[in-house]
Amino acid sequence: MKLNVIKQRSLWWTVSISIILAGIISMAISTATIGTPLRLGLDFVGGTRLQFELDCSKPDNCDKPIDIAVVRDVMNAQNLGNSSIQILGDRQQALTIRTKSLDVAERTELQKSLSEKIGAFDPKTVQIDTVGPTLGRQLFASGLLAIILSFAGILIYLTIRFQFDYSFFAFVALFHDVFITVGIFSMLGLVLGVEIDSLFVVAILTIIGFSVNDTVVIYDRVREVIKLNPEEHIDQVVDDAVNQTLTRSLNTTLTVLLTLFAIFFFGGETLKYFALSLIIGFTAGAYSSIFIASTLLAWWRERTGKAQLIPESEAQQGE
Repeated sequence: MKLNVIKQRSLWWTVSISIILAGIISMAISTATIGTPLRLGLDFVGGTRLQFELDCSKPDNCDKPIDIAVVRDVMNAQNLGNSSIQILGDRQQALTIRTKSLDVAERTELQKSLSEKIGAFDPKTVQIDTVGPTLGRQLFASGLLAIILSFAGILIYLTIRFQFDYSFFAFVALFHDVFITVGIFSMLGLVLGVEIDSLFVVAILTIIGFSVNDTVVIYDRVREVIKLNPEEHIDQVVDDAVNQTLTRSLNTTLTVLLTLFAIFFFGGETLKYFALSLIIGFTAGAYSSIFIASTLLAWWRERTGKAQLIPESEAQQGE
């Protein structure tokens, strides 16, 4: 079965635009309600994060899930009413709390009060992290700088490797993948209270590298088809290039996704949202390489009068 990406390009573009617009709306709402487009985690804003899990080895200690209202009452009694509380696990017998910086005495008192109200905690699973606000701002700035530099470096590389229109639309596809990932996490932050941390920055950088690799493979094949058939219409060139690389792109993406889904379901809470961000980004990357970057290139060549009259210099560029 041959995939005709050009014929239905309006559909592909509509799908992407719809998801991106939903992300923009979510980020606008998030900015209005919590002050940032994404719900920033402890790594970026500083404070103390505590994670507790009920000790199910004790009789009747895990008979019912943790009641978030009870936890909130305890936090209010400790003058920590504005803290972020999240119940974890399928059985809802673990929780994580992000609050202002607490010293040892305050953390001990909070843990004791919570234990009295909802049950004894397993000491082996207690996790306490504290990050100062200055370090949090430095981590955020460093992460943002790393993303900007990666975009700039890839744009320069693609401009040297290909003609400018190739590199520009590959850059658009990269932005598409990152924006979709960020937008979906903004929605998750609003609906489920999901926070981003330094691992999210690592995921974004990984998505950028994975996505551009897929796009380069397709663009390389476009140049090869142009070299072999310089008078062929650009729409047919793109369709041929996509179909010739489709199996390779899908096999690579599916193989990676199988691993990421295993991490998501069995890797624990620490890696769960890291794996999810990669799943979203890699899926968006495969989609944009096949349906966005290629169709935008064909559309642009038509508008600029290069749909068939391909310069001989480009036909020889892939040699």
